[in-house]
Amino acid sequence: MKKSLLFSCLIVACSSLQAAPISLEYQGFYQRLKQVNKGHYPLVELAFFVPGKDKCRIESGTISTEKESFPLTITKDQRLFLPFDDKLKSDRALINLNIEGQAESCNISMQVRAKQTKLNYAQSELLEIQAQMDALLDEMQGFPMRYFSSDIAGINFVFEPGSKVSVKIDGVEQLVTGSLQLSREQISQLKALELASKPKVISPRT
Repeated sequence: MKKSLLFSCLIVACSSLQAAPISLEYQGFYQRLKQVNKGHYPLVELAFFVPGKDKCRIESGTISTEKESFPLTITKDQRLFLPFDDKLKSDRALINLNIEGQAESCNISMQVRAKQTKLNYAQSELLEIQAQMDALLDEMQGFPMRYFSSDIAGINFVFEPGSKVSVKIDGVEQLVTGSLQLSREQISQLKALELASKPKVISPRT
């Protein structure tokens, strides 16, 4: 199995949501977070989010057990920040989401991303981000398929939709709209990347 196929599976729906409000078992999220936390990935992380805000909007969310309930941190882009907590797993916690929208339009997706974004990158930084994305996706693929997987095709920089962004690769300027895709070959040959705007997301290129 190629790693690009695995990543495609990660960013499509992994849980169908029925009707608002809905509850999902924390244990499933915990198992994915455990794979991230047991490795050494200081530059990348696993993000959970609900896409399609225009059709499926999250009004609020909580994490609850039989005895306690905690508010869930949700960004304007509908990313869910979930803790990695052994006690929540043992207490069989639930992720509770209040959804406004059509149930058939809702799903939860996950994506490997860079933890932080900035304006300037040296080649060494891009190579390390790429290597950690490869390693995390290998870990998530599991044994024995990780030995038959291919590396990611490069790195994708996502900006505000439709935005025009000036990009300089080794001082040579170009204008991109919405995103910039760098192949592994491009990353191996460049020395410096300068961006006029910070990317919203940096993710594997597939």
